[in-house]
Amino acid sequence: MQNKEIISAAIIAAGICVLGWFIKAGIDDFVDKDRRVSVKGLAEQEVKADKVTWPIVSKEVGNDLPELYDRIGATQAKIKNFLISRGIKESELTENAPSVADLGAREYGERNLPYRYIVTSVITVTSQDVAKVRSIIAKQGDLLKEGVAIVDGGYENPVKYEFVAFREMKPAMMQEAIANAEKTAQQFAENSHSILNKIVSADQGQFSIDDRDSNTPWIKKVRVVTTITYSLKN
Repeated sequence: MQNKEIISAAIIAAGICVLGWFIKAGIDDFVDKDRRVSVKGLAEQEVKADKVTWPIVSKEVGNDLPELYDRIGATQAKIKNFLISRGIKESELTENAPSVADLGAREYGERNLPYRYIVTSVITVTSQDVAKVRSIIAKQGDLLKEGVAIVDGGYENPVKYEFVAFREMKPAMMQEAIANAEKTAQQFAENSHSILNKIVSADQGQFSIDDRDSNTPWIKKVRVVTTITYSLKN
């Protein structure tokens, strides 16, 4: 009888110990759930643009539309010859239909202008050989010798540089951004006398491609920022 009482007491004591262990583990887990750190990881690279779009704008003014049509056709031919002679391919050229502005048809505006019509022509160069196109842009003043004046494209027709191969860089840059985030989180854990645990949540990262500065739009800054939340434990 006494042995049975001892065994029963031992079982009860063991149950209490196990129950206490589960309670402690539950409390620790509950506490650890509130111990998190969110950090940002950054990866950044400078690259050269791999695509350029160059709209070449020219204008002719006058009062005789058939004459203006012939003049704009001659101007377009000179521009195309200029480009092709310097290595631009026919497939890289797009010629838009000329647009005509009739100043005499405007309800408001000056009436004593020496001309009535403005004809605008745009020939667009689209190429992946950015260096070659940039060298031609620097020499476009040579067209003045042929009587062709290139007009500033303004905000409607700017020279545009792009970096389209960034998709190939995305995996490596994401990996770098995650590694940088982990370094920051690890330093935070050390400073708070904790141990960095598993990832609780993470975003896919936000990519951006911007000009390095206003003077070198053909050099791009590729940037990715990712936010990762880690749990901490003692």
